[in-house]
Amino acid sequence: MTRTTSPFRAPHDYYPTPPGGTRALLSVERFSGAIWEPACGEGAISKVLAAHGYQVVSTDLIDRGFGTGGVNFLAEQTSRARNIITNPPYGSGLADAFVRHALCLVQPTGGSVAMLLNLASLAHPMRHAQWVRRPPTSLYVLDELTCWPNGIERGFAAEHRYCWAVWRPDHVGRPSLWWLSTSVQM
Repeated sequence: MTRTTSPFRAPHDYYPTPPGGTRALLSVERFSGAIWEPACGEGAISKVLAAHGYQVVSTDLIDRGFGTGGVNFLAEQTSRARNIITNPPYGSGLADAFVRHALCLVQPTGGSVAMLLNLASLAHPMRHAQWVRRPPTSLYVLDELTCWPNGIERGFAAEHRYCWAVWRPDHVGRPSLWWLSTSVQM
């Protein structure tokens, strides 16, 4: 997958997730079975999941020295674990593609999907039909989370607000909405 990157975006949309973001999710959600983190980067989410007792399969398109590099999630035909949890790349519609593909991959496993998304993405008119057709089970709005590109502070990244969108198998109806603190210690 070759893409041109905006000068205002980190290469390959690499924005590591601070541990508090994943701990916040785990303060309210439990996952049965192994978890695949398909955009693992240097392991920010994977390490928190493993520290909480989950078996984690970590892959990424780019080899950053953690997990298995060179794996194009969007080209995978089967899920590598029952559940999928990630902070997907956002540029060029990739977050939408990750959500759709993850939901397809976990359908045979009966697993769940959790995606860290830009809160503004929930209100985008191009996504309306997708979200209404397949709404998440739960949306968790994070109080404060900044995913700095490669650890380098840039102003635009601080302007984003994030939420976890969680899809459970066989969910029907509207999602629940709740607020989470990223300062939770577990």
